[in-house]
Amino acid sequence: MRFLPEDQVADHPRLAWLTVALAGAVAPAGGFFITHDPRAAGTIVAIGMMGAGMIAAAAAGRFAVGVGVALLAGAGLVLLARGLGLPALHDPRGVALAALIASISFAARGTLFARSAAGRGWWIALGVVAGEAAVLLTAAAMPGAWPGWVLALLPAQWASLAVQAGLTRTGAAVAGIALVALGGTAAATLLVARLWPRRWPYVIMFTTWLGVSALVWERWGTAF
Repeated sequence: MRFLPEDQVADHPRLAWLTVALAGAVAPAGGFFITHDPRAAGTIVAIGMMGAGMIAAAAAGRFAVGVGVALLAGAGLVLLARGLGLPALHDPRGVALAALIASISFAARGTLFARSAAGRGWWIALGVVAGEAAVLLTAAAMPGAWPGWVLALLPAQWASLAVQAGLTRTGAAVAGIALVALGGTAAATLLVARLWPRRWPYVIMFTTWLGVSALVWERWGTAF
């Protein structure tokens, strides 16, 4: 998906791509060196993919760029985790599928930011990434700090659940609905981006988001 040239150029492009590298590679890699807990791998990989894919798509104004960068970040982080002692992947195909759908979802949001805010879209993406990452990391460090329904609202958490299921089988009962949630919101978000500046598709996007969040929360609550 491509837009007008002025929508594809981030303001401060060097800073934008430096931020992609920091959010998608450097910071999550640091997380692996800080903790060797296999249960944190899905969260770290998901946050890295979100930072790489969403900010890259917003900076470039191109959906395909966001997907590609997110997949590269995810692959690199999984390989790093394996190198640091993560056990063999429980379901490599499941990890690949989760990474692909999560990359599409994150890139879709970045693409919408590029379309709606032009060169400033990547700043919005950075704020979203920082907010979701802060919630997930706080929840990991202090279980119970956030109600479960709050976590169920976050696409980063959906990606974390799906990736973690493929890595270690933890939360496998929730992985399927998490992928449905990621795919559904990606489709709705791309619809909004394609029809911009018409605003009525936002109703579809937010309705889809709330609906799939409720499904994730219902399945998550019964699985654990």
